[in-house]
Amino acid sequence: MTDENIPNHVALIPDGNRRWAKSQGLVPTAGHEEGIKRFWELSEALFKKGVNYVTFWGASGDNLRKRTPFEVQFLAFIAKSKSSDSKLLEELIKNEIKVRVVGKWNEILNDTDLAKSITDLESKTAHFTKRTITVLFGYSGIEEMLDAIPKLNPTDQKLSYEDVKQSLSTGFLPEVDLVVRTGGEPHWSAGFMMWHTANSQFYFTETLWPAFNVDQLELALADFAKRERRMGK
Repeated sequence: MTDENIPNHVALIPDGNRRWAKSQGLVPTAGHEEGIKRFWELSEALFKKGVNYVTFWGASGDNLRKRTPFEVQFLAFIAKSKSSDSKLLEELIKNEIKVRVVGKWNEILNDTDLAKSITDLESKTAHFTKRTITVLFGYSGIEEMLDAIPKLNPTDQKLSYEDVKQSLSTGFLPEVDLVVRTGGEPHWSAGFMMWHTANSQFYFTETLWPAFNVDQLELALADFAKRERRMGK
């Protein structure tokens, strides 16, 4: 794989946590607990490959609004635990990685401790420019676009791609080069990063997220490297 074939921005849709837990005879939350272990493991592997932006879809708005209170509380607990993990912070600082958490998680969960830990993590890594991890939490691409529309100037004769992009909550990110969705159900959900994925390459795998390891990631990157991005040409 040459440097030219390494994506700049990889977005991961980690589907299959609950199905994995069921297949192992475990409770659904065990799938989330195992799935979170892939978070840093795969981020580290992608950064070592030369990827500069890694985006994870941690939970949709509907995940946080519609699942059982116990499961939602568990997701909040995991988010709180990871965002306040001192060892993770050390790794982020050592590797100069910025962290951003985007979505309506705060509005939906209204968890003061979680808000503080995420704010602290973002502020302590805000000055880094080399690499970025973005976690989409309580996120919907449809809601993101609807929220952006009122910010656009209705008197403009012609809006540009950048005008719309800068109005998005994910507007600080570059276009997504490669989207990886695990879980064996090759579909889009809630307009996932619709403005950023207009020219993306997609990789779908049957592997459930907790079983998606670095070797599986290598297959996705190798598949991307073989593709020719014509960009309309």
